[in-house]
Amino acid sequence: MYRSNLPAAGFAAAGGRVPPACADASPSGAPGSSAVPAPCNNPSPPAFALPRGSCDCHIHVFDAERYPFAAKRSYTPGPALISDLLQFENRLGIERVVVVQPSVYGTDNAAMLAALKELGTWRARGIAVIDPYSITAAELSALHDGGVRGVRLNLEVKGVRDETVALSQLKRAARTVAPLGWSIQIYADVDVVAALSPAIAELSVPVVLDHFAGVRIARQPEQRDAFETVLQLVKAGNVYVKLSAPYRASRQAPDYADIAPFAQRLVQSRPDRMLWASDWPHTGSASHRDGDLARIEPFRKEDAGRALNQMLAWAETAAVLQQILVDNPARLYGFAAEAS
Repeated sequence: MYRSNLPAAGFAAAGGRVPPACADASPSGAPGSSAVPAPCNNPSPPAFALPRGSCDCHIHVFDAERYPFAAKRSYTPGPALISDLLQFENRLGIERVVVVQPSVYGTDNAAMLAALKELGTWRARGIAVIDPYSITAAELSALHDGGVRGVRLNLEVKGVRDETVALSQLKRAARTVAPLGWSIQIYADVDVVAALSPAIAELSVPVVLDHFAGVRIARQPEQRDAFETVLQLVKAGNVYVKLSAPYRASRQAPDYADIAPFAQRLVQSRPDRMLWASDWPHTGSASHRDGDLARIEPFRKEDAGRALNQMLAWAETAAVLQQILVDNPARLYGFAAEAS
């Protein structure tokens, strides 16, 4: 019904010869190579025309030359600049993005704020990482004015599995952002999310669950009860789920068929609470890191266009696709009704 050639995108046109898709690209940073690992900027164009105002709800920007990484971090990525992002999103036909503060910058949100300023807040929003115990009202106001509309609790990368610790962080974050009308974005294993579900259900602020709510196909069926708990939480209406980074959940690249049943159940439960995101530039996994911060970790060679095509099956109708790609992020992040 809505398959067609990709229309002109809202980001700056890449122009020139169309490069091969990411899946066909040679890995950068290979042994014996002195090249700095580069992100994939050239995904396959999707097999359908994206609705006007489509939003990629989770991307990162890395620019260590202008904004040094935190000394206390778990990995060192290569550069992933605004110019790379523009080429990437143009290939997909994306008009809006949500820039998420990555763990390597800690609570220094300068790089993320600079990205929002360069992109323009008519097409970009930000998710910050803060210290809720020390941040001031003036600092929160400055973040809001800069385009920030939420904070992230990165429990997965920090290795937080203790329910008491996670609950304390969640409640403190909620008290901090509630006056601003922001959301709380949680990256955690589905078991941790399920343990937090009673507290999440009582929050007055929206909660966004990263990457299929932390489902791991490798841990099925033991995660089944946790997923069912999260599904009930989603049905209640105050929780959004990002259908993002299937490679973090699946064992069946490149089309991730094993995650489809989970995605379809999530979409069917509350299509008005689903979001899509690429997770560009596709950083690696914490489980494979060795603590060598001098080594630049290569980005994954993921074809986000091919992954995005799975939305055709998950959404099933053009109306639901419109909700996931346009309406839901516009409502949650405060974008205008129509793309500029």
